[in-house]
Amino acid sequence: MSKDYETSLSMDALNDRIAILEDNIRQLIEQAAAASGEQNESRIADRINQQNDELDRLIKIRESRQKK
Repeated sequence: MSKDYETSLSMDALNDRIAILEDNIRQLIEQAAAASGEQNESRIADRINQQNDELDRLIKIRESRQKK
C-alpha cells in the first residue's frame, strides 16, 4: 500500500486498516508458535516485522490527525 494512499484514507478506513493489521499480527504470532523449522520461523518473523512497520506508520498518521 502506498504512503500517499494511506494518508488519504478516511479516519474510519484508517482505523479499519489498523484493526486488520493488528489481527494479521495476532494470527502470525499464533502461526509462529505452531511453526516448526528455522525457515518457517524466519519467514513468519519477517512478515510480523513488515506488518508491525505498516501498523506503526498508520498509527502515526492517525495520531497526527487527532492532534489537528
